[in-house]
Formats: sequence, structure tokens, C-alpha cells
Amino acid sequence: MKFTIENNDKQSSARAGLLETDHGVIKTPIFMPVGTLGTVKGLHQAELKEQVKAQIILGNTYHLYLRPGIDIIEQAGGLHKFINWDAPLLTDSGGYQVYSLSGQRKIKEEGVHFRSHIDGSKHFFTPESIMDIQRTIGADIIMAFDECTPYPCEYNYARRSIDMTHRWLDRCFDQFNKTEPKYGYHQTLAPIVQGSTYKDLRKKSAEYIAGKDAEINAIGGLSVGEPHEDMYGMTDVVTAILPQDKPRYLMGVGLPENVLECIALGIDMFDCVLPSRNARHGLLYTMEGTIHIKNKKWENDFSPLDASMKDHTSSFYTKAYVRHLFSVKELLGAQIATLHNLTFYLNLVTLAREKIQEGTFGSWKDYIIPRLRNKL
Repeated sequence: MKFTIENNDKQSSARAGLLETDHGVIKTPIFMPVGTLGTVKGLHQAELKEQVKAQIILGNTYHLYLRPGIDIIEQAGGLHKFINWDAPLLTDSGGYQVYSLSGQRKIKEEGVHFRSHIDGSKHFFTPESIMDIQRTIGADIIMAFDECTPYPCEYNYARRSIDMTHRWLDRCFDQFNKTEPKYGYHQTLAPIVQGSTYKDLRKKSAEYIAGKDAEINAIGGLSVGEPHEDMYGMTDVVTAILPQDKPRYLMGVGLPENVLECIALGIDMFDCVLPSRNARHGLLYTMEGTIHIKNKKWENDFSPLDASMKDHTSSFYTKAYVRHLFSVKELLGAQIATLHNLTFYLNLVTLAREKIQEGTFGSWKDYIIPRLRNKL
């Protein structure tokens, strides 16, 4: 994998780059739609490529391990072939899902014992098994097994957690280096910086991760309930330490304003379930602010969802029509909303990239964020 920084913004730490993988080139900064179970809910892969313009999507190791199961994915020739997606893929290690199963898991030095959220069956993840599972799934970028601490988190717990996460990381790299990709293309292991909202722990973790000289580095444990200013503060601490010439992936972030603020801090890659999850509940993102499309005020509004997004789905359907679809509980409503929101996010990071190349990202960000925060 190769990462090239093409431009640096003159007004911030934002940068525009190219991330080359065996399944294609990713233009950064980039937002990655979340396809937890091998699908971005409600969308065809062709729509993701041709309309959303997604360059990379995510799968989740925990969920894919449970269903359809690793054997099925291996028989298919890996996740790319199983879901008919020939562009880059990234898999989360399952650490966040284990974190969310607080009542059904036990964390030990060896790994994590947990019960399936589906049928209560018992399972055991270790750093080694997670590497083997992700080798079999076959994503281009695979994540290290870590513990995602909750917010708020007591200092001593966070300190013990990052120490264990670092020991797990060593085991991940040992196992990763002992094994080979299964499907004839390169895979990259990404370590994850943790440390809750404690500056000294984030610094310690970032220094440890930087010392691994990985091809890509990630920041986890943010966007878990902490104030946005804490998110930005911790991100700033970490990006000052992580290598400048390697891509940085901020996991699980976030709102449009969060994405832009963190691009300004030097983040290159993002993912979040918000655009697709909120779409299914009728919340739409536009360049003028957010729309709750179920509200009666849109009943006879025949303007497009977002007039600024020409030649996209948003210019084909009116607010009144999409509101009608939600009112009568037609599946097409959620599908159009999901297509709109993900297209909006990809359009937003594409605009950000253009502004970085112009050297005006910082001032554009300060202008656009107040508009994005509007409640229409």
C-alpha cells in the first residue's frame, strides 16, 4: 500500500492524498460507508459506486463471523467476491462490538469471552484469532484487536486498558506477520490509538502506535459520548505524534461538522453509521442544514432534497414525495434517504479535498459549518 500527500492546506493541517491499494486508489480525505453485514443497508453495490461514488466500504468482523460465518466467506473467495465489490474494503476488528456487549462479555489478558447477541452462544476472540478471521474475510485494510473504553472512563481503567491494547497489538502483528493473504492481494494491518479523553494516555498510545511503523494508523475510542471539544482535543494530540506520511483513520466519526473539523486536524479517513441510520429515520443532511422529512412542513414542498447536489439523486426527488413515502411506510423512502445522505457525505469530503488543493479549506470550513448545523 502506498500513500502520497498531494496538497497541504495553507490554513490548517488538512491534506489531500492518494492511498493506493490492490483494489484501487482512494482519494483522501474520504468517508467510508458502513456495510456491517456485507451490505450498506438498502443500497445496491452499483448505487454505491455510480451514485454515492464510494471508493471504499466497511465490513465488520464480529457480525460477519457470526453470520454468514467465515467458512462461507472463504468458500466464496473472500468478502469482495461474496458481495460483488471490486473496490477497496476495510474490516473493523470487532473491538467496538465487544465493547457494546458490556453485559455479555468478559475481557481477560488472553482475549474476550462473549455471548452472541443473536442466540446467546459462547465465543472467544483473541488477537491471533481476529487476525486469522480478517485474513479469511480478505479486506484490504484490517484493524488490530483493541479495547474501546466507554465514556466517561476512570483514569486508571483507561491506563490499564491501553497497556493491554498495546500488548494485544504486539500479538496482532506477530500473528499477521506469520500468515499470508489468502486471495493473492496485499492486506494492511492498522493499529489503533486509545486512551479515552486523557491527554497523557493519548500521547503515550500514539507514540507506541507510531513506533510500529504501520502503513496506516487509526484513532479509536472517540465519538462514544464525549463532548465534541474533547474529541477534537484528543485528535489534535494524536495527529501531532502519528507519522505525517501515513494515512490517519478516525474511527466512527461522525456528524458532517465533526468530519470537517477533524480533516482540519490532519485526519484522512472516516466512517460512521449516522448518515445511513439517520436516513432510515427520516433525517436528511443538506448543505443548508438538516431536514426531518417526516415533518408536516414538507408536505407540499416540491423543491429537491438538496438543490446544491446537481445530477445526484437529491435533484430527482422532491421533499414532498420523500415525505409521502415515509408517511405510507414505503421502503423506497428509506432507500432514497440513505442514497441521499451517503452521497451528501461523499460530496462533502470531495469538496473538502478541492478546497485543500486550492489552499482555502480552513476559511471554507469556518463558513460552511454554521450552515450545516442549521435545523431546517
